[in-house]
Amino acid sequence: MLVPVKYNVRNLLVRRTSTLLTVFGIGVSVAVFVAVMALVEGIRLTFVATGEPLNVLAIRNGAQSETGSLIEPASALAARTIPGVGRGPDGEPLVSVERMVYVQQPRLESGSSNVVMRGLGSTGRALRPVVHLTAGRWYVPGRRELTVSRTIAARFRDTSLGDELVSGRAHFRVVGIFDAGRSAYASEMWTGAEDISSAFERINYSNILARAADQGSVRTVIDALSEDPRMKFDARGERAFYAEQTKAATPVQILGNIIAIVMAVGSAFAAMNTMYAAVASRGREVAVLRALGFTRAAIALSFVTEAVLLSIAGGIVGGVGVVPLNGLSTGTTNWYTFSEMNFHFAVTAPLFARGVLFAAIMGLAGGILPALRASRMSPATAMRAL
Repeated sequence: MLVPVKYNVRNLLVRRTSTLLTVFGIGVSVAVFVAVMALVEGIRLTFVATGEPLNVLAIRNGAQSETGSLIEPASALAARTIPGVGRGPDGEPLVSVERMVYVQQPRLESGSSNVVMRGLGSTGRALRPVVHLTAGRWYVPGRRELTVSRTIAARFRDTSLGDELVSGRAHFRVVGIFDAGRSAYASEMWTGAEDISSAFERINYSNILARAADQGSVRTVIDALSEDPRMKFDARGERAFYAEQTKAATPVQILGNIIAIVMAVGSAFAAMNTMYAAVASRGREVAVLRALGFTRAAIALSFVTEAVLLSIAGGIVGGVGVVPLNGLSTGTTNWYTFSEMNFHFAVTAPLFARGVLFAAIMGLAGGILPALRASRMSPATAMRAL
């Protein structure tokens, strides 16, 4: 025979002060856990959302990222002749050979970070339909002009419409602002590939982006870029390439898990202290339960249930407290490319559920010992003590 759950709920309501303090402590731990995981999920979704299904991206073999790739001009331009590539309305192959550099820029608030400046080929914008102009105009190749992501313009100096961005001896005029949604392109500034070559004396290219003629030609394009002796690039579907970069979230996830574990231990002890106090003050109730025929196992389960209910309440409070972060735009360093990465917090339903489960586990860990103590109380001893 099990002790009714109603009994545990009423005890939590009677001891309001200790219940609220414990719920608050557990809620803070869950809020930190969910916030960090929402940050990690936001980074993951940024990369997963980047890329078109027919696009193939190629970098130099052995390079870890586009910015770390160096491709000789002859090899890059040979990509325009490979089979399987689609053609634009003008009959030209849909291939963009691009250059990328880092530009160290001060943030509006404090500190600085590397911001990616991408130099696109003539078809570069057409291959990225997720990006659209929101203010000003697109850069004109050859004029050292920039069209900057809206999120970069909101976070860095000298990147707003009409500003002049200076990097070393290179001067660029910001002539437009674009919106790239929640894709990785929201962390970039765009100009012409030849502008980067002249401004930064960079002859080599960084990457090749090609649009396959149809779904069946995607494999043909990848194989041609990978196996042609003139190139032998590391070529993948654009979506697969950016999905690989979700590992940029790994350091944040590790740090967040460490913080969550430390706080979870403290919250488990808080739940344990609350339940030990409950056991100490409810000796007569335990004696009555035993006298009514409830077994030690039933009493232990009842106290564990109470601790878990207490923690679940804290988990819900903590999860609800983080919901306002959902969709909030922020940025950090991409530990994969060591450049600025903008993304949005993503507080999803599965993540909320994980936070509540995390709280329940804390309650279970903190409730076991007090429950065992309650179940071992002798009815006679408990009654004499009171």
